[in-house]
Amino acid sequence: MKYGKKYIDSKKSYDRAKAYEIAEAMDIVLSTAKAKFDETVELHVKLGVDPKQADQQVRGVLVLPHGTGKSVKVLVIAKGEKADAAQAAGADYVGAEEIVAKIQKENWFDFDVVITTPDMMGVVGRIGKLLGPKGLMPNPKSGTVTMDVVKAIQDVKAGKVEYRLDKSAIIHCPIGKASFGKEKLVENYTALYEAIVKAKPAAAKGQYIKSVNLASTMGPGVKVANKTL
Repeated sequence: MKYGKKYIDSKKSYDRAKAYEIAEAMDIVLSTAKAKFDETVELHVKLGVDPKQADQQVRGVLVLPHGTGKSVKVLVIAKGEKADAAQAAGADYVGAEEIVAKIQKENWFDFDVVITTPDMMGVVGRIGKLLGPKGLMPNPKSGTVTMDVVKAIQDVKAGKVEYRLDKSAIIHCPIGKASFGKEKLVENYTALYEAIVKAKPAAAKGQYIKSVNLASTMGPGVKVANKTL
């Protein structure tokens, strides 16, 4: 992989082997976010769990104190009063069987989150194989299968993030935009990091938090000092 001059210069501007306290780490991340667009800052946490074991999964949702800075398009699959409530609450798209058919026939995916009511899961299940690989399948654990569609829409629009373990036992999650500035990003980081710590499975053995890294979209990773847990 070929890296650009800005990326190479950024890597030289700090000690890549050192783990920095969060305030200093965030300063470095922001100083290396040199792209012409507003870069997203991401948190990457390596955990000491076995992702193949059902009792060692780490997954949850959180509304970040300052949101993600990303405008999110919401599709609500519902009928009747719930559909009307979703429309009034600011859902970008609302529909039932006809919108499921549109996704099937037209390969339409102009949305970031799907929210549905429990009674519509049979209908949504028809497109499970299309939504699943894109990470769009509604799930009760993430609050996207619910009778309270209004709260679900509000949470998503306010900056709700879902964190979950990947196959390498790493959680990757956005914590905001570089334009947020250091203070807001550190607050978002702290909220998400603490949520991950609290989500430690009872079956996890040994060191839980293995490593913590921060990076902007186009910048190199910066190690963050973490208390051994």
